[in-house]
Amino acid sequence: MEQRLTFITLGVKDLQKSIDFYENKLGWKPSEMSTKEIVFYQLNGIHLSLYPLKELAKDAEVDPAGNGFKGFTISYNAKSEKDVDEIIDALRKKGVNIIKEPQKVFWGGYSSYFSDPDDNLWEVAFNPFL
Repeated sequence: MEQRLTFITLGVKDLQKSIDFYENKLGWKPSEMSTKEIVFYQLNGIHLSLYPLKELAKDAEVDPAGNGFKGFTISYNAKSEKDVDEIIDALRKKGVNIIKEPQKVFWGGYSSYFSDPDDNLWEVAFNPFL
């Protein structure tokens, strides 16, 4: 299998609420591939898609009732510690749930976490090694 990633699809409980979050809180624009059933956001080389949780579980033939920590995070790498602070401050002002305040971390970077309406964890980090 070729080493690449094309789509990350998040199963969401309320598609309209999630669309509002990604478009009005994060300021993202949907791609032309989006429909009323699924929305796509073109990122740097990959797509993030939002799809109703029950439909995604049905497609994968799994139970949609999972809860708690999902075992993964999605990361946005900022250009500096100041950028991390500014991004988190702007999200906080829009009512976004900040999970972890910006701080220096054990691996030598600077990091913070927020959650989307389905409690998916987003990390905003500055990695001085990239």
